[in-house]
Amino acid sequence: MGDELLAKLIAKTAVVEFSGLNPDWQDKISKYVIGNPERICAVFPDSVETLASIVEIANANKWQILPCGNGSKLDWGGLTDNIHLIVSTQKCDRIIEHAVGDLTVTVEGGVTLASLQATLATTNQFLPIDPAYPQEATIGGIVATADTGSLRNRYGGIRDLVLGISFVRADGKIAKAGGRVVKNVAGYDLMKLFTGSYGTLGIITQVTFRTYPLLSASQTMLVTGEGEKIQQLIKSLRNSGLTPVAADVVCASAMKQLSIAEEMGLLVRFQTIPESITEQCQQLQAMMQPLGLEGKQYSDQDEKQLWEQLSEITRIPSSTTAIVCKLGLLPTQAVSLLNQLDHKILARIHVGSGLGELQLSHENIEIIQKLRSYCDINQGFLTILTATKSIKQQVEPWGYKGNTVNLMKTIKQKFDPNNIFKPGSYINKI
Repeated sequence: MGDELLAKLIAKTAVVEFSGLNPDWQDKISKYVIGNPERICAVFPDSVETLASIVEIANANKWQILPCGNGSKLDWGGLTDNIHLIVSTQKCDRIIEHAVGDLTVTVEGGVTLASLQATLATTNQFLPIDPAYPQEATIGGIVATADTGSLRNRYGGIRDLVLGISFVRADGKIAKAGGRVVKNVAGYDLMKLFTGSYGTLGIITQVTFRTYPLLSASQTMLVTGEGEKIQQLIKSLRNSGLTPVAADVVCASAMKQLSIAEEMGLLVRFQTIPESITEQCQQLQAMMQPLGLEGKQYSDQDEKQLWEQLSEITRIPSSTTAIVCKLGLLPTQAVSLLNQLDHKILARIHVGSGLGELQLSHENIEIIQKLRSYCDINQGFLTILTATKSIKQQVEPWGYKGNTVNLMKTIKQKFDPNNIFKPGSYINKI
């Protein structure tokens, strides 16, 4: 990094060299950045204005940026090259406004989900998302990766919860879209555009969400049995009047990893008043009986632990060589896909959306390509989130086969003409 630029950055905020970063960041950066990562520096601005100034300096000097929050997803997505600067939003962590009566909250991008949930809980509200790394993940990173979880069965994805957004453009200017009321749809397309953009268009600095009241009770029914019977139950569940907040089908190997069962499982979670939960669990049991399926109910700490462990084994790499993927396919094909997995793959799929995650404990390009092909045939996708650099160099991480690549390139050029934000890391090396 040039002395002049370094001096400008130091005038704005502390600069940390690669060797001074924590080992987890070093490992993720080394897996994600092509070339020598040791030339990379990181900055942690403590205000949005300072962050914007740093981006302006970098853009003027054509220094390329890797945006992040707490770095929990630094290695997600495609590889990037020639990164000079990591810009973290973790110190931009104010909760700006919580309109309790309007069920909205506005926060800076560096706020962690855990701290936001704790604040919302004091007014009996919460934000219905359950991403990977829930304790460390920041709001900006969650939106940038569109990283939600099982709760989307009831509440929808990230895009359905975002009401407004602010971000720093490539030229260092701060732009805004949307508002703080549910009916305000100004900038709606722009908010969608940044959700899932992986930091390639700008750095998210502020987000307004709709919130929901905390529900008084929660209970999960864990159903186990043969895949064919589970599929029949899922069909009955879809056609019923039951309203689970989450419903995930889990492969047999993951059930074994959880030390619960030897067969495939279906987790159905109800959150509402106790009387409704009791009634819905009874209806679900009535659907299970003719199929000969086994069921067990989880509540309180046991339920919380069950969902946390399931998310961890499917979404958090178990080793430095593990491969974690996000997938999607027709919901009706979820059980069929899980039936094909070998014992070294742990996976779950949300039965409402057909989205899910899987983890391979070993590097196997043939298996990845086979699973991607199956998802493609069934109107879906398979994206490699975390893997070694070697795997991502041999297998294109995104696996996108749609016809909007030229449009995405045009959008990238409009938002980031000097290509400073994570160059080459998005679909088709955009």
